[in-house]
Amino acid sequence: MFIVGLTGGIGSGKSAAATCFSAFGITVVNADQAARIVVQPGTPVLQKIVAHFGKTILLSNGQLDRAGLRNIVFNDAQQRHWLEQLLHPLIYEQITQALAASNSAYTILESPLLIEAGQTALVDRICVVDLPPALQIKRACTRDGNTPEQINKIMQTQLSRAERRTKANDILDNSGTLQALQHQVERLHQKYLGYC
Repeated sequence: MFIVGLTGGIGSGKSAAATCFSAFGITVVNADQAARIVVQPGTPVLQKIVAHFGKTILLSNGQLDRAGLRNIVFNDAQQRHWLEQLLHPLIYEQITQALAASNSAYTILESPLLIEAGQTALVDRICVVDLPPALQIKRACTRDGNTPEQINKIMQTQLSRAERRTKANDILDNSGTLQALQHQVERLHQKYLGYC
């Protein structure tokens, strides 16, 4: 099976690019979705998170308060490390199962931490969605309602733009319109079909 890792910093447009690939009938395995699955109410891992951070980390419906947890861990590197040590192996396992279930010509693994979390071992190529940091911050703030300071803290925990670009086999320039992105994805789609 041919697997392409699709990554990029916060607000880069990974989801938009993934949607373009799925329009061609390509299965997209989403690492963020895998992360949500492993912390569902009733799971042992959620119980460990609550034991560590306290019950205030839960929403009234028993779901994990992801925004609240994000605020904690992006302000405390030690807490972020603890959480990553707990979650990354479980997320990796969940992703592996989803990739194995795919039956499209090739599969996209959409992951913001593809490189940082060691998920590159699962993929044959790395495709980076790229844009200038100022535009990245603007789009992330608009999408999430966060402040530029909050987005900067998240960006500081991710690989730099330059580092990410050096790891890329393919780069999607998302500084333009959605239509421009779609055209680039279509070209890559044909290229990836050739690799299959």
